[in-house]
Amino acid sequence: MIISRISIKNWRNFKTIDTPLSERQFVVGPNASGKSNFLDVFRFLRDIAKSDGGGLQKAVQTRGGVSKIRCLAARRDPDIEIDVSLSDDDENSTAVWRYSIGIRQEQRGFRQPLLSHEHVWKEGRLILNRPDRDDKKDEERLKQTHLEQVSANKEFREVARFFEAITYLHLVPQLLRYPELSQASRLENDPFGQGFLERVAKAPPKTQLARLRKIEEALKIAVPQLEQLKFERDTTTGQPHLLALYSHWRPNAGWQSEDQFSDGTLRLIGLLWSLFEGQSPLLLEEPELSLNDGVTRHLAGIIRRLQRSRRRQAIISTHSEALLNDEGIGGNEILMLFPSKEGTEAKIATEDRDLAELLGAGLPPGDIVLSKTRVKGAEQLGLFE
Repeated sequence: MIISRISIKNWRNFKTIDTPLSERQFVVGPNASGKSNFLDVFRFLRDIAKSDGGGLQKAVQTRGGVSKIRCLAARRDPDIEIDVSLSDDDENSTAVWRYSIGIRQEQRGFRQPLLSHEHVWKEGRLILNRPDRDDKKDEERLKQTHLEQVSANKEFREVARFFEAITYLHLVPQLLRYPELSQASRLENDPFGQGFLERVAKAPPKTQLARLRKIEEALKIAVPQLEQLKFERDTTTGQPHLLALYSHWRPNAGWQSEDQFSDGTLRLIGLLWSLFEGQSPLLLEEPELSLNDGVTRHLAGIIRRLQRSRRRQAIISTHSEALLNDEGIGGNEILMLFPSKEGTEAKIATEDRDLAELLGAGLPPGDIVLSKTRVKGAEQLGLFE
């Protein structure tokens, strides 16, 4: 399945948006327009659904509480609402599942988050409607979603598992090289790649080898002089390591471990490995960072080819013109964010008549879309002293 539509109200930058999503969706906009906050909506649903250490209270608490995630433009109707539709593909407008959650803050006491509603539809039929009679008798029940409770989500457990499997990647090379710097270094679902090598280690040997061979083929093109990539554990410490062999005048003298890889090499390896993992949505934060434009311009095509064979949705935030200028990108795959005093607005590129005409004429998507979302007056920075 993919998330085919999302509607948000009072979430961080967004007072209200309602937009379709494609199997490959690029999110663009100026700094502070809400690209990361948009991706965080899906991480929030994942954190609620997590069977181990998740749930509504934890998901809100780790984000600083209801007041921190509520849009500053929210006034008369301050509830936070997220509504997502799940479909078999982005060409099928009929949702197989629809999940909707509303969140408010407790008026007294510890001011914890409470459900204002939780609804689930299956093929258009409402199968969960909260608050129900029991919720009205005992408001404490509204501190937990049915999504997070195995005893309560039997009828829609497929939705809970789908959300729980969502993956977010914004690999920070320094944390991968030096995992001891972070207390989160052993988290399997860590967003910044501290536990990336453990994920590689846990893959079945045949799967691990097959993936590394395919990644090696890509690296031979993108990374000059790289000849071989392999995985091994340190026989003394048991620590997992990636090793790359670079061409060298002395045989076997060109081996380097991941702490010697360039930032771009580490990010590319992490990106490619993540595309091979699972079939759940993959959230990518600015994958072009540290990469040469010559590599970046092929990322969209790589993502498309790898996701097509696995039917995996990819939602990607980016500032890169090189990435967006891939001729295979359609206007419906670009979501543009426009900040305003009343919250960020969102629009699919093809919903803009002028952009649709330019894209239809064959102009590169990156050139015209980024010009539309570019910060006005940015040239004044050149006068800064």
